[in-house]
Amino acid sequence: MTDVPTAASNGIDLAYETFGDPSNPTLLLIMGLGAQRVMWDEGFCALLVARGFHVVRFDNRDVGGSTWIETPGLDVGATVMEVFGGDTSKVPYFISDMAADAAGLLKHLGVESAHVVGASMGGMIAQALAIEHPTRVATLTSIMSTTGEPGVGEASPELTSVLLKPVATDRDGIIANGIEVHRAISCAEHFDEDRARQIAEQAYENGFNPEAVGHQLLAILASGSRAEGLARLDLPALVIHGRQDKLVGFSGGQRTAELIAGADFLAIDDMAHDLPRPHWTRMADAIAGLANRVA
Repeated sequence: MTDVPTAASNGIDLAYETFGDPSNPTLLLIMGLGAQRVMWDEGFCALLVARGFHVVRFDNRDVGGSTWIETPGLDVGATVMEVFGGDTSKVPYFISDMAADAAGLLKHLGVESAHVVGASMGGMIAQALAIEHPTRVATLTSIMSTTGEPGVGEASPELTSVLLKPVATDRDGIIANGIEVHRAISCAEHFDEDRARQIAEQAYENGFNPEAVGHQLLAILASGSRAEGLARLDLPALVIHGRQDKLVGFSGGQRTAELIAGADFLAIDDMAHDLPRPHWTRMADAIAGLANRVA
């Protein structure tokens, strides 16, 4: 496991990395389901640093170098059905808990308020952070995410076989599965297998927790709609979504932008559920432009 700093936050430890000058405005990057901080490519982080940010990326609970939540005997499939029936008593944690983790990390770093950027489930966490810890969020950028409302931003059935494939237990299998998932959710035009392999290898070395996806999927399903909270937000916001996204449907981004008063909406034709290198500059410029509103 890679040796990086950890922060005590909300009763757990979070592994994190920083880039750029700490005296600059902090930009907090929050990643998605089962994904580690390395999914925020260092090249993308460098573009944000070049635009004047102090960039922080971290592992959510249950992944990489952060605390893994132990749930002996938990049957995720059965618990999913219980959640659909209204019983969330066995859910290990919720999106709100993960938002509190992020708030605690900012406190650890001595950051009163940050520009917050979340992708996929990370967008859900970023939304919850803005709703529940508003003084910590200067601007909100929600990428390829959704509101938690039923029927909004739903996944394409064709992805089910890939995403529900049994979890591999050996290094080669875990890395191969990571590449396969990345390929399935990415825009074919921009998929980079070498980069996907490098990220999968880094993630394995940082620490692969086979329980993470199940736990975090339960958190998403059990946390419900953020629509009312999003409609109350009063801050500069940006929503980015790819029109080819089959994991979180395009309607997720549309609805998020609709709910947040005054939100900018950047729709990208040749982007799916990924962060393609050809769009890094465009996204970094949009995030920096948003931040400049409160500079």
